[in-house]
Amino acid sequence: MRNFLFLTTIALFFFCAACTTAEKPGGLSATAQKNLDAFYTVDSAFQSGDLSRIDDAVASDFVDHTPYGDWNRDSLKTMITKMKTAGNMKSEIRKVLADDEYVMGWLRWSGTSDGSIPGMPAGPFNMSGVEVVRFKDGKAVEHWAFMDAVEAMKMMSPSQQTTPSTNPTSTDKSN
Repeated sequence: MRNFLFLTTIALFFFCAACTTAEKPGGLSATAQKNLDAFYTVDSAFQSGDLSRIDDAVASDFVDHTPYGDWNRDSLKTMITKMKTAGNMKSEIRKVLADDEYVMGWLRWSGTSDGSIPGMPAGPFNMSGVEVVRFKDGKAVEHWAFMDAVEAMKMMSPSQQTTPSTNPTSTDKSN
C-alpha cells in the first residue's frame, strides 16, 4: 500500500507540473504574438490616423498588393492619411489567426466616404473582407486584401458593375 501511495503521489506531482508549465493548446508563439501586435498597430493607425508607429510594424521594403499596383510603406501611410481625411471609418476585427509568418484577419469596416478613395464611392459604406499579411522579423512585408464580393458590388456604381456575360475574365466557354 505504501508503494502504491508513493507512486500515486509521484505521478500526481508530474501530472500537475506538466499542466502548469505546458503552453496552452492553440497558444501563440512569441513570434506569432509579435506579428499580431504589428497587425493591431496598423489597424490602430487606420482608426486614429497616427502614423508614428508604422515604421515599427511595417518593413521598409513592404509591398501592398492592390488592384492599383504594388504599393509600398509610404503608399500605406498615404492611404491611412487619406482614409482619415476622406470621411470617417471604423473597423471591427471579427476574427484573427496568426502564426510565425502570417496574420489573417476577418474585418468589417463602416463609415462614410467623400468619394476620393479609389474604389470607394461617396456616402456610407459597410463592408467586410479578409486581410492577409506576411511578416518577417516581426514586421509586415506583404499584404493582400480579399473583399466580400456581394458587399463590394453594392458599393460600386452601376457603370462599374459587371455580370458574368459582360465580364472579360468570365470562364463561360459556351460560345
